[in-house]
Amino acid sequence: MTSRLLELVEVMDRLRRECPWDAEQTHRSLVKYLVEESYEVIEAIETDDRDHLREELGDLLLQVYFHARIASEDPEHGFDIGDVAGGIIDKLVYRHPHVFAGLEVTGADEVNANWERLKAAEKKRSSPVEGIPPGLPALSYAAKVLGRLDLDAVASEPDEQTIGRRLLALVAEARTQGLDPEQELRDTVRRLVLSSGPEDAS
Repeated sequence: MTSRLLELVEVMDRLRRECPWDAEQTHRSLVKYLVEESYEVIEAIETDDRDHLREELGDLLLQVYFHARIASEDPEHGFDIGDVAGGIIDKLVYRHPHVFAGLEVTGADEVNANWERLKAAEKKRSSPVEGIPPGLPALSYAAKVLGRLDLDAVASEPDEQTIGRRLLALVAEARTQGLDPEQELRDTVRRLVLSSGPEDAS
């Protein structure tokens, strides 16, 4: 496995040097591909297509290597794929003291609480919602915000029953049931699409 990952570094280096298209790419120009590949991985997971998943994970891995290769060219603030791997290793070890430092936990909920506590201390954030990407899909964004604010319910205002407020209440309801509202909606829409295939078309 390790040799193939190192081989990918060499392939990426050569493409960056010798391929005109690869050579002109930047972090910004690659953003759309990063988004597309992420959604293609999600599709492979949702359709339970193992071969497709393997392929799409490779495409997503390419994006990580590509960005790291571009970053390595910065003369002042450069980093490479080794630095990327080192960073995530350090983060995983630090945020899993129950695995690497002998901390006793009672279950997954306590693991998650410890993760968030350690993350907040590490990031030195001034607000519980700081660091949540506002570009997330709306349902995911709402779920993240509610989670950080530790809200299990959203108070309604009788004179302002907007669609947005009702949606937020549904997100809160999903959270209390341990469900991902984004995934629940995606699954429901996917079932709708499958049930309205060519044979059902009018």
